[in-house]
Amino acid sequence: MGNNIISWITGIFGEKIGEIIGSMFVAMLPVIELRGAIPIARVLGLNSQTAFLCAIIGNMLPIPFILIFLESIFNFLKKRGKFGNLIKKLEDRAMAKSEKVLKYQFWGLALFVAIPLPGTGGWTGALIASVMKMNKKDAFLSVMIGIIGAGIVVTLVTYGIGIIIR
Repeated sequence: MGNNIISWITGIFGEKIGEIIGSMFVAMLPVIELRGAIPIARVLGLNSQTAFLCAIIGNMLPIPFILIFLESIFNFLKKRGKFGNLIKKLEDRAMAKSEKVLKYQFWGLALFVAIPLPGTGGWTGALIASVMKMNKKDAFLSVMIGIIGAGIVVTLVTYGIGIIIR
């Protein structure tokens, strides 16, 4: 999926700019986020710094919108037949994951987002913050810290520990 997106974007913007924009776009996608964008950027030949920066920016772009609009969207959809059950499942899933975060809200959320495993990340972190009705500014900063942490881990794993030495 990621390579098809990159190919389409490079066709529009040219190879180098397209690879950068494509990497950012992949990082914006839920579930994939920067965990997929950084390895794709490496395959495309981007250096570790560019891959890291593109992934962080791309992963952060949807977060303010999730924090600002998610509660209103969920409330609207709950009133719409089948969507109500789906929203309830999403909220229940977020609340189940939020138990790990509740005790240390700000740093707990940052740590949760920073762990680059399936089911964690910026999208889920923003969803948890929204369901917990966390202060939006604190939630944004916490998710950003977590995304940067995850970006460091994934970049080190993807490009190797040798990038620290250089």
